[in-house]
Amino acid sequence: MAGNELGLFLRARREAIHPADIGLPAGPRRRTPGLRRSELATLAGVSVEYVTRLEQGRDRRPSAAVLATLADTLRLTPRERIHLHRLSKGAEGGFTCGVGAAPARAVRPTVRALLAHLEPAAAVLLNRVSDVLAHTPAYERLARPIGLLDGPPRPGAVPNLARFVFTDERARRAWPDWDQVADDQVAALKQGPFRADRYVAALADELSVTAGAAFVERVASVPGLPAASGVTRLAHPEAGELRLAFETLELPADDDLRLVVQLPADAPTAVALDRLRVGRSPLRAVPD
Repeated sequence: MAGNELGLFLRARREAIHPADIGLPAGPRRRTPGLRRSELATLAGVSVEYVTRLEQGRDRRPSAAVLATLADTLRLTPRERIHLHRLSKGAEGGFTCGVGAAPARAVRPTVRALLAHLEPAAAVLLNRVSDVLAHTPAYERLARPIGLLDGPPRPGAVPNLARFVFTDERARRAWPDWDQVADDQVAALKQGPFRADRYVAALADELSVTAGAAFVERVASVPGLPAASGVTRLAHPEAGELRLAFETLELPADDDLRLVVQLPADAPTAVALDRLRVGRSPLRAVPD
């Protein structure tokens, strides 16, 4: 794995923990966000020097026992624990799990049938390099007007969400919170072995050139794991500003696909989406 993804992730999680949540005082002189390295070391039962080596990338192969202790101390979720394990294994030269296989392009008939049953919800199926492989008509009503589904110039290519976000100027107009959307796209690419995967590495190299600092700086600072759920704002050319609640569902490993479903997050968005789908049953907003 190129870079220091393990150290970046550990530091981000350390800085995300509020001292008061684990019974530590948060005095006025505290300048470090979250936990200090010394505090993490004490709680995890390791030396400050060892925590420093891990975060700086000078030690990339902690034992399983140390990983478990750090995961407990940092209060990692099950999803974050899996990510931590992948990062530690990715630092080993022999790590090949899933790296050699090309990104999925085929969609099983039952998965397509599932998409059909999700209408009128906006849902899209993405592979690990964020290619748009299939979607519901409702998703097309959202994505087509902003330009996301425009045909790529390369023969046989399919629309790619990450490429659109970083290289198409329309993306910044479409998402008022573009920075967060861009962070999530980088995190999605980095949640596996990242550059140890030659297909992800090829896309990352392309975006490093075409998007420049907007992509490169995020690769260096975003630790991975995109938001699995939340609310995003979309400035739709026809429906106005929409607030969309999304859920990300991972399909089985053999499919290597993720399904993102978007629903109206409030009543005005539900009404606006109904206008886009005249003649169909109305949508209901997701309850708070």
